Amino acid sequence: MVVTVLGLAAVYGALELTGNPVNAVVLAIVVMVALCLIKVPVTIALLAAALLGGLQAGMGMEGALGAFNDSLLSGAQVGLTYVMVGALAVALSRSGLIELFAHWVTTKVGTDEQETNKGVKWALYGLFVVASLLSQNLVPVHIAFIPILIPPLLVVLNRLKIDRRAVACILACSMSAAYLLLPTGFGAIYLNEILLANVNDFGADHGLTATADMAPRAMFWPVMGLFAGMLFAVLVTYRKPRTYEAPLSTSTLATAPATERIKLRPYPLIMTILALAAALYFQIAFDSLLMGAMVGFILLSIGGIFRWNAQDDVFTQGLLMMAQIAVIITVASGFAGLLAQTGHIEPLIAATADFVGGNKAFGAFLMLFIGLFITIGFGDSFASVPILAPIYIPLALELGFSPLATMALLGASAVLGDAGSPASTISLGVTAGLNADGRHDHIKDSVIPTFLHCNVGMLLFAWVTALML
Repeated sequence: MVVTVLGLAAVYGALELTGNPVNAVVLAIVVMVALCLIKVPVTIALLAAALLGGLQAGMGMEGALGAFNDSLLSGAQVGLTYVMVGALAVALSRSGLIELFAHWVTTKVGTDEQETNKGVKWALYGLFVVASLLSQNLVPVHIAFIPILIPPLLVVLNRLKIDRRAVACILACSMSAAYLLLPTGFGAIYLNEILLANVNDFGADHGLTATADMAPRAMFWPVMGLFAGMLFAVLVTYRKPRTYEAPLSTSTLATAPATERIKLRPYPLIMTILALAAALYFQIAFDSLLMGAMVGFILLSIGGIFRWNAQDDVFTQGLLMMAQIAVIITVASGFAGLLAQTGHIEPLIAATADFVGGNKAFGAFLMLFIGLFITIGFGDSFASVPILAPIYIPLALELGFSPLATMALLGASAVLGDAGSPASTISLGVTAGLNADGRHDHIKDSVIPTFLHCNVGMLLFAWVTALML
């Protein structure tokens, strides 16, 4: 830790002394990532890096704190949503449906035949892919399915000696691919309301007009890069068996209260299905995951899935399960808001444009790389598009890229870094499920594997795509 801090300080001092002041955004993101890698808690890393970035931008401590605090509200709203989603997840787990499924899978693993075990492993991989795709589109609950589905299956994953880093890559790549390619649910928001809208807004003055059918076409090959990275993780990087120790005594899996075996009687089963349908309806009708999760929780309470006087316990378990994600999301919104107010994002992108000159290949690669760097700090691809669009669209058109290639560059640049950012909801959700027994590290087992396999493949595919379209 000391060596890392001293190294960063030495590089910073050398640049400042030679008359090359460090961009505040670059400084904040590099410090945040470095602190996370040396095991500083993500919340502390985000706060410390944000304040350093604010000071570097000349905002002063009061100005930096003010900008940070002003941006916390939106993150707190999202954090509250995830707490409610956690409560719904625990309530659903009391229905016995997931427990029954996990028990069924366990019986399939209970044979010594290698081929049977291999078949179960690939069936689980397929299940994770399908669940991830549905979570973004048909049943848009985002990461809420992970803490419901994964913890009961950890014992199965352990018996099969599956490397959880492979599962992390499957979940992250599949969730990202879903909203980048399929124009429903979160995909409709990203492709149509954000990407398409920004391309038309900032492309109008340059004669660029995009249609709804262009967005999925532009993102197709970059998404294939995501799947290529996922397959490489499963078939090559994390193919070998890995043994995990027993759950930590302090983990949520070890400390979860013992629950009586629940029989799937018709009425509770019907109420569970009704609660899921109502949660989906209210979420879509009011455009609020918070509302949907709350209605689903209430219906499960009324339906007798758990005792009425156990509501506080169920809600508290959901709160504990999602508390870390809620806090980090809140702090990350302050981090992103402060960076936006430094005024150093635009110069960073403009400097990239000057550095590129007229080289299309180099320009495309640098645009993707800068997008990756910025989104790592924001942890949110949806927020990155409006930041990158004003510079990237004129730059891409000036370099001679086609409208489809321009859309692909912008869409991919904003997404790179979403999966693999320490503050990304995808990375946090993956850890929330796989670390239920305390044996899956957020940085080492979620962030680094998903960063490498989701982003490297997508960057290369998007780069080639932009040059070919």
